Amino acid sequence: MTPEQQALFGDEPVRHVQRDGVDYALLGTAHVSRTSAEAVERLLASGHYDAVAVELCPSRYQTLTERDAWRNMDLFRIIREGKAGMMMASLTLSAYQRRIAEQFGIEPGAEMKAAIEAAGRAGIPVQLIDREIGITLRRASRRLSWWKRWLMLNGLVMSMFSRQEISEEDIERLKQGDLLTETFSEFSETAPELYESLITERDRFMAARLRQENESGESRRVLAVLGAGHLEGTAEALGSDDDPEPTVSELNHMPPPSRFIKALPWLIAALVITGFAIGFSRSPELGLALIATWVIINGTLSALGALIAGGHPLTVLTALVAAPLTSLNPTIGAGMVTGAVEAWLRKPRVADFESLRDDVVKLSGWWRNRVSRVLLVFFLSNLGSAIGTWVAGFRMVQQLT
Repeated sequence: MTPEQQALFGDEPVRHVQRDGVDYALLGTAHVSRTSAEAVERLLASGHYDAVAVELCPSRYQTLTERDAWRNMDLFRIIREGKAGMMMASLTLSAYQRRIAEQFGIEPGAEMKAAIEAAGRAGIPVQLIDREIGITLRRASRRLSWWKRWLMLNGLVMSMFSRQEISEEDIERLKQGDLLTETFSEFSETAPELYESLITERDRFMAARLRQENESGESRRVLAVLGAGHLEGTAEALGSDDDPEPTVSELNHMPPPSRFIKALPWLIAALVITGFAIGFSRSPELGLALIATWVIINGTLSALGALIAGGHPLTVLTALVAAPLTSLNPTIGAGMVTGAVEAWLRKPRVADFESLRDDVVKLSGWWRNRVSRVLLVFFLSNLGSAIGTWVAGFRMVQQLT
């Protein structure tokens, strides 16, 4: 690399890898760094590259480049397909990133956007090489025990409350890590399983996607814009002998939940129904008392969750009635019912979809925006029902003994 080319990179970390006749320049960036965005623009303006690869998946690319992308969101389908939790997690991560970025007047993902726009001006292709964030979070979650999964959830929730001010020098130091890992920094040391899914797997995935995108040989010089936490791992994986096709397929595969986790909801339902049967076998009064315990505790706590989420009064009433029934049906959760009812009663407006990413940056915005409030209703009524299931179950055991 000539001194002139080195000057274009500035102080940004870079690794050069030659593979199958393609010269890859892996540029390490901070996703909310002004200097990273400027370096990307300089490099692509030089005319040296035939293609640019970015650490984006198709859904994140759409969110970054299409301001109206949220308008096309089918909230009912998201709830029905059980994707509301993943959408909430994605919004929380986005809000965390935007809060950091707001301190310095730069859009989150500015270096990715700069790469996309510069590629358009230069007439070179953009390659999307990252794995879908939903798959990454699901695979991370599946690797954790129920206790560590709860800590992961707490990390997301606490990031909503965090208002810590950090310096631009601290932002630059994020180049040594990864935004997802940073979000869960308080407990990531006790959960090395997260590192595997959030960093190592994505390093391998992006290296395999780079080889897939450039196997035709049309692009001989490719600039890959990555978070700097992925720089070394992706460079190493790019030089490995792994076959890219099975690697991408393997890392996109969702591992099944453990048999115990899968069977637990059915086991709980069977135990509760057995408890009812035992109660009625002893006396009708005891049987009715057990049913009342189940309905009141489970329904009340789920309704309380919907109320805290700011749900419509009819949504709260729906939680009260639906939770005791859905808790005995493992195929549907209370949140799926209450979320759908809230979305029907208070239909999100176009303005809610347009302002969603900005509203969730502030805690109050989660309640103010109708889209995010539906997600809160989904989450908190589900949480209330889950707590109610265990509390009611223990109370029923006391009544039977």
